[in-house]
Amino acid sequence: MAVNRAALVETINRRRNKDTSGSPTKAVNLRLAPAEESGGRVRRLVDLASSLMREAQVLARDKAFADESASLQTLDLAKGIDFYDEVQRFETALIKLALEQAEGNQARAARLLGLRATTLNSKIKVYDIQY
Repeated sequence: MAVNRAALVETINRRRNKDTSGSPTKAVNLRLAPAEESGGRVRRLVDLASSLMREAQVLARDKAFADESASLQTLDLAKGIDFYDEVQRFETALIKLALEQAEGNQARAARLLGLRATTLNSKIKVYDIQY
């Protein structure tokens, strides 16, 4: 039995060597198996990658909000602050974040912020927000 197995392995190795001993410029055709052939593995992989990208975007937004909150805690109220400057800084950060999420679409960004598009457009102009 072991002799038969050894002979079989040797035969397979000879075939492999014969197949790979061809020209180094020989083209190799690679292809992805259609989803139905691979059991949908490729589709699941693409879905997983998309899901991970969305999660990374959510985490980036959460970090931006956390950073803004942290900056509010470092304000020295004893020295006094300019309330309107702080509100403008916070609104500017929120507007930029919404515009980034909406890929520059002001109407979608306004919906994300719960504003009318005209109000958002006005704030973009007043604050001179570049995006």
